[in-house]
Amino acid sequence: MAYPAFRRRTAILATVLSAGTALLPVPASADPAPPPPALQGKRIHDVQGAGHLSPLNGRDVAGVPGVVTAVTGNGFWMQDPSPDRSDATSEGVFVFTRTRPVARVGDAVRVDGRISEFRPGGSASASLTRTEIDATGTAIDAHGVPLPPPVLLGPKGRRAPAAVVRRTAGATDVETAKGGFDPARNGLDFYESLEGMRLRVDDAVAVGPSRYGEVPVLPAGGAGAGTRTRRGGILLRAGDPNPERILLDDVLAPLPAMNVGDRLPGANDGVLDYGLGDFTLLLTAAPARQDGGLPREATRPQRPGELAVATVSMDGLSPDSPEGRFQALAADIVEGLRSPDLITVSGLQDNSGIADDGTVAADQTVAELITALSEAGGPAYDWRSIAPRNNADGGEPGGNNRVGFLFRTDRGLGFTDRPGGDQADGNPPDAAVQPVRVDGQAGLSLSPGRIAPADPAWSGTRKPLAGEVTWQGRRIIVVANHWYPRTAEDQPVFGRAQPPLRPSEWRRDAQAKVVAGFVRSVRAQDRDAAVIVAGDLNERDFAPPVRTLAKEGDLRDAADEVPADRRYTAVTGGNAQTLDHILLSPALQRRRHEVAIVHRNAEFADRAGDRDPTVVRIDLTGKAPAK
Repeated sequence: MAYPAFRRRTAILATVLSAGTALLPVPASADPAPPPPALQGKRIHDVQGAGHLSPLNGRDVAGVPGVVTAVTGNGFWMQDPSPDRSDATSEGVFVFTRTRPVARVGDAVRVDGRISEFRPGGSASASLTRTEIDATGTAIDAHGVPLPPPVLLGPKGRRAPAAVVRRTAGATDVETAKGGFDPARNGLDFYESLEGMRLRVDDAVAVGPSRYGEVPVLPAGGAGAGTRTRRGGILLRAGDPNPERILLDDVLAPLPAMNVGDRLPGANDGVLDYGLGDFTLLLTAAPARQDGGLPREATRPQRPGELAVATVSMDGLSPDSPEGRFQALAADIVEGLRSPDLITVSGLQDNSGIADDGTVAADQTVAELITALSEAGGPAYDWRSIAPRNNADGGEPGGNNRVGFLFRTDRGLGFTDRPGGDQADGNPPDAAVQPVRVDGQAGLSLSPGRIAPADPAWSGTRKPLAGEVTWQGRRIIVVANHWYPRTAEDQPVFGRAQPPLRPSEWRRDAQAKVVAGFVRSVRAQDRDAAVIVAGDLNERDFAPPVRTLAKEGDLRDAADEVPADRRYTAVTGGNAQTLDHILLSPALQRRRHEVAIVHRNAEFADRAGDRDPTVVRIDLTGKAPAK
C-alpha cells in the first residue's frame, strides 16, 4: 500500500482548503516579455485536452463557460452543458478561488483566470496533477440552471477497463509521453478523461471497508468486474490492480460506515477528483446504506494430535489501546482461531505505547492481552519475545513495535528457553541466533533469538525472531516475522510513472534472502528439521520476495492451498490481497495439514486490526510419511 488512504484524504483536503502551492511552474525568461492576451472563446474541453496535462497550462483564459456542479471552501467544480463529441476530453474542471466562492450549485458562470496543474504532495510527488483554473474573476449569468447529466459508470454507461491501468514498453512519465492516451483501454486515461465531471454510480457495492472517509466500491453491484472474492470483495492479481473499482470520498457529503458487501442502492452522484495517488468520487449527497450481512468467520478447533500454529497482527496494541481492542483481539484468537497452540504475533507495542519516553518493556501490554484471552474463555497463554533497543526497529516512534510468540501451556507444547549473550535473564537484542544440533535434531543456540539482527536488511525495522518449541517430543523451529512495509516512496498505481516503481521491495527481497538462508542453515543441521516461517511479510503471495523466501528456503506457502476466492488477509483500497503468510519446511509439508484464513478484520469498518489471522493445523501423530 504505497499510499495509504489517510494520505490521499489529506491531499484532497489540502487541495480544497489550501492555497494551491503545488502548481507546475511556468518558466520565466531572464527578460520577461509582456504576457500574451487572455485566450477568448475557450471551453472546458479545450482546457482539459486529450491528455494528462492541459495544452493551455500557464495561459490566461477569459469567459470559460460552465455550470457549477459542486462547491467547496476555496473553489468550485463546473461542467460544460454543451460537450464536444470526444470521450477523451473531460467537460469538468475545478476553479480555484482561494476564498469561499460566491457562485452556488446550479449557477451558469463564465470564468477568467490562468490554467494551472496542481500536484498533490508537491512537485516531486509521483502523483498525477489536477487541471485547474486559477480564477481572477467569475461572472454569474443565471441561477437555478439544470446540472449537466452525470456520466454513468459501469456496464450500462462508461465502463472502466477491467485489467489494464497503463501499458507502456518501459518506465514512462505519462504526463510528458507523446501519444498513447487511450481512455478506452487504459484505466489511468479513462479516469483522466472524466476528471472534474459529474459521475453516477448505480447500486454500488463496497469491496473494502470505510476508512478515513473513503469507501472503495464497484458500480452496478459489481457486474462485469474482475475476480471477486467469495465474500463480495475483489482480488488483487499480478498485473491487475482492478481499475474498475472507484473510491468514494466524504469531502462534500458524509458517508456511512461500510463493510465489504454492503450496498448503496439507487443512484449516487458526485464529481471526480484526484487525491494523492488515486481518483476519488466526491459524492454530493449522503447515500443510504444497505447492510450486506457479512459475518465474521470462525475456524474449527484443532484435534488432539494436531499442532495449530497461527499468525496474528496486533496493529499497534499497547496499554493505551481501548479495552474493547483487547477484547476484540482476544475474540479473534479464542472464537475465531479456536485458541491455537502457538501464535506468531506482530504489531505489539511497549508499555507506554507511542510515548517516546525510552520504555522498551512490553510486559504490561502482554499481561493485559493474556488477561483478555482468559476472560474470553481461552486457555492459559504464555509469551516470549526480545525487547528491541529504543526506536531501533521501525514503526511509530516510541512504540517499539515487536514480534513475539504466544503459546498455550495446557496441550503439551513446550517453549525451549536458551538464554545467552550478556544478559543473565535473557537474550540481548543484538545477539544473533545460530542453529545447533541437539539430541540428533536441529535446535537453536538462543531461544528466543534474533536472526542476523546486524544485517543491513533489518536496519530500522523489526528483526525476525526464532524460537525452539517441542510438541509431543518433536522439536520445531518457528520464525516470527514483520517485514519492511511498503512506503510513500513506492509509486502509486494511478500515478504519473508507469509502470510504477516499488523501491521498498528490495528491502523485503533482502529480508527474504536472510530468512531463507537461516532456514537452509537449520536444515543443514537436520535435513528433516521441522521449520515454520510465519507472520506479516507485507508482501503479496505472487510478489518476488515471497517467492524468493519459498524457493531459496525450500518452503511452501500454506496460503497457496487456500482457494483463490478466499486467499487474502488484507483489503487495501478495495483490493483483497495476501500479506500475512505461514510457510512450511518439507518435513511438515509431508504431514497431513489444513490451513485457514479466518476473515474477521480486513473487510470490516469496526475491527480490532487491519489483517485477518491465518492458522495451519498439522497432524504430527504417527510416523512421518516417506519422502
